[in-house]
Amino acid sequence: MENTETYMRRCFELASQGKGAVAPNPLVGCVIVKDGKIMAEGYHHGIGQNHAEVDAIEKVGDPELLKGATLYVNLEPCVHHGKTPPCCDRIIECGIKKVVISGLDPNEMVHGRGLEKLQSAGIEVKKEVLLSDEMNLNRRFRTYHEKKRPYVILKWAQSADHFMDAERTAGEKGSVVISSEESRKLVHLWRSQEAAIMVGTNTVLNDNPKLTTRLVKGKNPLRIALDRDMKIPADSKILSDGNPTLIYTSRESGKKGAAEFQKIDFAGDVFTDVLNDLYDREIQSVLVEGGHVLLESILSSGLWDEA
Repeated sequence: MENTETYMRRCFELASQGKGAVAPNPLVGCVIVKDGKIMAEGYHHGIGQNHAEVDAIEKVGDPELLKGATLYVNLEPCVHHGKTPPCCDRIIECGIKKVVISGLDPNEMVHGRGLEKLQSAGIEVKKEVLLSDEMNLNRRFRTYHEKKRPYVILKWAQSADHFMDAERTAGEKGSVVISSEESRKLVHLWRSQEAAIMVGTNTVLNDNPKLTTRLVKGKNPLRIALDRDMKIPADSKILSDGNPTLIYTSRESGKKGAAEFQKIDFAGDVFTDVLNDLYDREIQSVLVEGGHVLLESILSSGLWDEA
C-alpha cells in the first residue's frame, strides 16, 4: 500500500530546493511511484526549465515504464503554454493512471483546469493531501495570485533594551551593528530567497547599506527605496554599484544607470500604491529592512504577512 503522505512530504522537500531560483513560478516537487517503489523524482529548478513533473518523467527514460504509475506533485499540473509546454499533456501521454496533488494552483490560468483535464483523460486524481503544508510552502506565490500583491516580510533587529538604533547627534552617520555575525548570515540568506528588499530614505542616509547578498551564496534581490524628495545622494551604494535599484519618489519617473525612478503620489496611500506597482512588475515577495518610520507605517496599514 502506497504511503500517500510520505510521498507528498518528499515532494515538499524536493520543491524546496528551488527556493530563490524559480519565482515568479511556484515551488514544485514530484515523485513517480509504481508497484510501491519510487521510479523517479524531480523538481522545478528555475525559470524556463522543465517543471517538476517533466523533470521526473524524463528521468525514467523508457516511457513504457510509466504506464500504470502514480505521480505525486504538490501543486496542480499546468494546462497552459508558457515558457514550457503544459505538464498535463505530458502526464496524459505517458499513460500515468493516477495523480495525487496537494493544492490547486491559485493562478487563474490553471486553477482547477489541470485537475479537470486529467480527469477527462481518465486519470484518477486525488487532491488536498497535506494541503496546509503546501499553502505554507508556496505562501508567496499564493499571496501574489490571491491577494494581487507581493508577500510582505518585515525584518528588524533590536537591542536587549528594545532599541533599533543608537541615539545620533545631528549629521552623525554610519550603521550601528546590533546583530551577531551568524544573524547577519541568516539575513543574507533571507535576502537571497526574496524577490525584493525595501528600505526608507533615512536608512539609506544614515547607514548607506548595500542591501545585497554577500555573506552567503545566492542572488541579489531588487533593491527598493522610498525617497519622496530625492534626498538619497547619487554616490550612495544602492545607486552607484551597478546593481538594479527601484526608487519611489514624488518627482519624475526615469532611469539613470541601473536605477529606475518611479513617481507615485506620496499624499495618498503610499504603500498600497507601491504594492500595486510591484504586483504589475511580477515581484512576488518583499523583505522590508527599513527603520521604525517605514515599519510602523506598514504595520498600521495591515499590508504585511510575516515579521
